[in-house]
Amino acid sequence: MRRPSRVATFIDKGGTGKTTVAAHLGVALSEAGDDVLLVDLAGKQGDLSKHFGLWDEVEESIAEDDDWPNISTVFQDEWDIIVEKLGDAAVQDLILETDEGPDVIPAHPGLDSLDAELGNIDKPSERYSRLDDFLTEYVDPLGYDVILVDLPGITNNVTYNGLWATRNVVVPVEAGVFEASQLAALEEDLDKMDENFGVDVGLSMVVPNKVDRRTKLADEYLAEFREAYPEVVARPVPVSQEIRNAANEGRTVFDVEEPSRTGERARKRFADNADELRSRIADKPTRTGVEAVSDD
Repeated sequence: MRRPSRVATFIDKGGTGKTTVAAHLGVALSEAGDDVLLVDLAGKQGDLSKHFGLWDEVEESIAEDDDWPNISTVFQDEWDIIVEKLGDAAVQDLILETDEGPDVIPAHPGLDSLDAELGNIDKPSERYSRLDDFLTEYVDPLGYDVILVDLPGITNNVTYNGLWATRNVVVPVEAGVFEASQLAALEEDLDKMDENFGVDVGLSMVVPNKVDRRTKLADEYLAEFREAYPEVVARPVPVSQEIRNAANEGRTVFDVEEPSRTGERARKRFADNADELRSRIADKPTRTGVEAVSDD
């Protein structure tokens, strides 16, 4: 069985458009012919589901106590028992279809307590590998080409699970000093994961997002990013009110019939970046070095 490519979107900062980038890359990959699964670990607010108009359905399921199992459940010790009782439905019930191509495993309020629960697990090899185990055993056999995991905008145990499982990270950044420093901090974290646990997580793509090329400052930071990360900086995605409007309507800019000039430009940039991302992650193994992990 050919394993799907896996990638996570992450930066330790909110407001950079991380979830927007995840949604649009997912749709772009799907439009190019890939079977895509998006996994929302970014928090109980369910922004990824909102991008596809699914959050009302998710909230209704939560309100009617019909939301079990959910994404937080797959991290629990009892998950194997749940699968044993429910069979294939345990995984299939997690997945929702969208009208734009990708499937989605939505966020859930149970994610709120997940970081602390994972912190109670003593061995790092067990604490950080829960998502990897779930994807490998239960999701990979479903035949997706790409699994894209949207991570919290903060470094915690859930984040490390996502990085451990995907081994590839896409980093959306805005033009600013803080984003540059956060990107450098992320590189240090990735180096520590490799050094301490034998888990090689690659910085697969840096996506300059919400870029206003009318400003000199944006051009200056783009030049700095390209100088610092010449091999991974993607084509900049322009700031576009159309993206915000589409998100408010529960869709991506790909679903807008007559986009504005900036909307059309953003759509093309996401499509180009998705093509480039596919080539960068296609041949990278998603499960390496696990045997080398130390629990000391």
